[in-house]
Amino acid sequence: MKVAVITPYYKESRAWLTRCLDSVAAQTHACTHIVVADGHPQDWIDQREVRHLRLDRAHADYGDTPRALGGLMAANEGFDAVCFLDADNWYGPRHVESCIALAQRGDFDYLTTKRHMVRDDGSILPLRIREDCDGSHVDTNCYFLMRGAFHTLARWTLMPQPMHVFGDRVYLASLLDEGLRTACTEQRTVHYLCTWAHLFRAVGETPPDYAKEPRPVEDLPRWYAALSPRERQLTQRLSGMPPPGPRAVPQASPEKAHVQA
Repeated sequence: MKVAVITPYYKESRAWLTRCLDSVAAQTHACTHIVVADGHPQDWIDQREVRHLRLDRAHADYGDTPRALGGLMAANEGFDAVCFLDADNWYGPRHVESCIALAQRGDFDYLTTKRHMVRDDGSILPLRIREDCDGSHVDTNCYFLMRGAFHTLARWTLMPQPMHVFGDRVYLASLLDEGLRTACTEQRTVHYLCTWAHLFRAVGETPPDYAKEPRPVEDLPRWYAALSPRERQLTQRLSGMPPPGPRAVPQASPEKAHVQA
C-alpha cells in the first residue's frame, strides 16, 4: 500500500519538526512524507528525505489548508492512503503498519487510531480523554484516509473560517453523516504533544509556557445559529457538516479528561 503522510507546519521549532520527521522516517512500512510550509518555510527541511512544498502565505486555519493541499496532491498522484501528522507530534514506529494491517481486513473508507497525550520530553501524561476513548472525537493526527474518503479531503480547507478551530470535530461529523465505512486500530500509535493547559491541571501539573486554554465547543453552534438560511446551506455544502442535531458537532460535549489510576 502506497501511503502519504502530510505534515503542515507554520513556525514550529526545528527540534519539534525534526522529531516529527524522524518518526515518519522510522516507520516500519515505508511511506512518503509531504511537508507543507504555511507561509514560513525552513530551508533545512530540503536536506531531509521528504517532499517539501512552500505556500507563499500563511492561512490562519490551524494548518487545514496546507493539510488539504498535501492530501489532494497525494490523491491525485495515486497514493492508496493519506494520513496527517502535525509538526509538534510524532508517530510510534508501527503506526502506518498497524493501519495497513487493519485496512486489509475489510473494505473500509477510512480508519482511525488512538493517541497518547505526552509532555515535550516524550513522557506520557497519566490521563485519558473520554471522547477519544469512546470514539466521539478523533484527533486530526489519528485519521488514515483511503480512496473511499479522498473526496472529503477538500473539506479541511473549504470549511468557513470560524470552523477551523474545531476542524477535526467538523470533519468527523461530515464523515459520520455520510455513513462512510470505518474501523479503529485501538492502538495508541500517535504521540500528541499536549498543549492544553486544563489537561495539565487535571493531573496536578503546572502547564508549560506553550500550553493554551481551549475554545468552548459551544462557540460553534452559536456562530451557526446566527447565519442566514443561505449561509447555512453554503456552510453545509463546503464543510460536509450536517445541521445541528444528535450527531452533529454542535451537540458534542466539551473535551473532558480523567486521570488514570
